[in-house]
This record gives sequence, structure tokens and C-alpha cells, in this order.
Amino acid sequence: MVKPLTMTEEAAETLEWRISDTPVPYDEAVAEMEKRAAAIADGTAPELVWLLEHPPLYTAGTSADARDLIDPTRFPVFRTGRGGQYTYHGPGQRVAYVMLNLKRRKPDVRTYVEDLERWLIATLAEFNVTGELREGRVGVWVRRPEKGMTAEDKIAAIGVRIRKWVTFHGVSLNVDPDLDHFTGIVPCGISQHGVTSLADLGLTATMADVDLALKRTFAGVFGGGTS
Repeated sequence: MVKPLTMTEEAAETLEWRISDTPVPYDEAVAEMEKRAAAIADGTAPELVWLLEHPPLYTAGTSADARDLIDPTRFPVFRTGRGGQYTYHGPGQRVAYVMLNLKRRKPDVRTYVEDLERWLIATLAEFNVTGELREGRVGVWVRRPEKGMTAEDKIAAIGVRIRKWVTFHGVSLNVDPDLDHFTGIVPCGISQHGVTSLADLGLTATMADVDLALKRTFAGVFGGGTS
């Protein structure tokens, strides 16, 4: 006779994917993440990858420098507990909030961040875009030789928080946002390079296309089932 799983065992063996079809206010998303992360830590809810968009806004991570907020009245600014500096979120940008239990995976923060980077790079490869990492620059970058021999633009950002070995916050990938919205901040404190998107690179990928690519490449990096 097969012993039925307890809630804790069942939660540990599943991974839920959630897609929000309308922009989610930032404070509501943070409250939901806090609640879900606590439930995951308690073993009463499965891990979750939440794909969404936000209304136009800026967030300030724990390392944010006030001088990098160039236009403080342009969009709402949210102080947040994730690592990193200032970043922009808005329509046309796919945000993936990742809530995983590292205690049952690998309790190593550096490895987790590297896995997020690998996931983004694998997702970009689905669209024949070569994403690259740079020492001292967080996020994923693409070369822009048409702008100059050494020109590079940022296409994806990473900002994480971990509590009781459960992750939250996550990554953002620029699909087709208004790139002018990034000019109100110094994105991630880096002023020497620009920001790009799949659309800016000449690709017509939809948000649904990106979601499918994120789901296809996730298991190859993180493993785990889905529900």
C-alpha cells in the first residue's frame, strides 16, 4: 500500500506556476510573496514561480544610492528588501518572482543567483539572443556592435531576498517595455551602458512566447516538477 503524502511532503515535491494577466501593484505583489514564502518555509504550500507585469514604477534595493534616482516624481518609488540598487518595472517587462526552498535544494546563495543567471541566458537562447555575464555588473547583457565595438546593453535584471532559506523576488526580462522609462534612474547603478529589450533587438516575441521559454528552460537549471 502506498503511503499518502502529508501536506509538507506534497508541498516539497511540487512547483506551482502562476501567470497574472493584468499588471499587479507592487505592494500587493510583495505582500503575496511574503505570505507565500512563509508558507513554503512552514511546509504548507508548494514552491511558486509567479510571472507578472507591474504598472510603471521604480524600486530601490538595499544598496540603492539616492543619487541614482534622477527623476523621483516620474513614477512611484518603492523601497524593497531585495538586494541591488534602483530598477524599473513596467508593462512589457516580464517579472518572474521565484519562491523556492533552498533548504531542500542547495542552501547556497551564490549558487542560486548563478542559477537565475543561467535560466535567463537559456531563455534568451530560445530567441537566438546571446546573453552574457560581466564581472562586477549584475544581470544579463547583450553585445551591441552596431553601437560600437565595446557597446553592451542590459536586457535582464536580478534581485533576490532569502528568508529561512526560501527565496523571493527574482528576475525581470525586458520583452517590449518603454525603454525611455529607464531614464528616470541609473539602472542598477550602472551609467556606462544602456538598456535593451527583445523588441529593441528586432524580435517580435510576445509575452506568451517568453513565458513558454521560461517554463521550458526552468527544469534544465533548477529541476523539480510543476503543477
